[in-house]
Amino acid sequence: MRKVFQAELHQIGEGLIEISSLVTEAVEKSTAAFATANLQAAQEVIAADARIDFLQNDLDERAIDVLALQGPVASDLRMIVGSLRMSASLERMGDLARHISQLTRLRYPNQVIPASLTDTFAEMAQLDVLIAGKVTELLDSRDLELVNDITTAKARISKLHRTVFTTMSAPEWSETPSTTVDVTLASRYFERFGDHGVSVARKVSYLVTGEWQPEDFLAG
Repeated sequence: MRKVFQAELHQIGEGLIEISSLVTEAVEKSTAAFATANLQAAQEVIAADARIDFLQNDLDERAIDVLALQGPVASDLRMIVGSLRMSASLERMGDLARHISQLTRLRYPNQVIPASLTDTFAEMAQLDVLIAGKVTELLDSRDLELVNDITTAKARISKLHRTVFTTMSAPEWSETPSTTVDVTLASRYFERFGDHGVSVARKVSYLVTGEWQPEDFLAG
């Protein structure tokens, strides 16, 4: 029975890695589509999100079955409960990648953001892609050095997010109300994607160390 239980835990861990890999692919494609107004790529991300949702539901059902049938304790219990919470964060990251693609589709063939913010959003996109890749690597390796990489990238995204609102509130801002709304939403999607990446990183750190670290500690 113990071998079966360990095999089930391994499958749950592998499921998280699979979902995270799909999220990484989604954010790579969605941010590229966002930058270039690529409608086809945006549509592909939107359609592919159903796969992430399916895998999350499947993983959660398996985790709940293990909880009900195996009665895990201590570190095994932390692993299962943590997996349920991490899968929710990963699924939300997938949703945010889809939202970015939906903005691209909504404004096609035009760009979502004005030229004055192109560099800012390009850096935010690069950092979100980095976070997604590091999260996948962290889930696979449990190398806690990656946690600092993730939180450092998120801190930079937060600064960029604030500069977006500084730019929009300046007297020189003359974009239309619809563009202002789009920029506000897009910046929030990029910023929240990083938040969820940090959330997963914190839970992996907890699984490895057994200690729940405050956000300011993980932010370095």
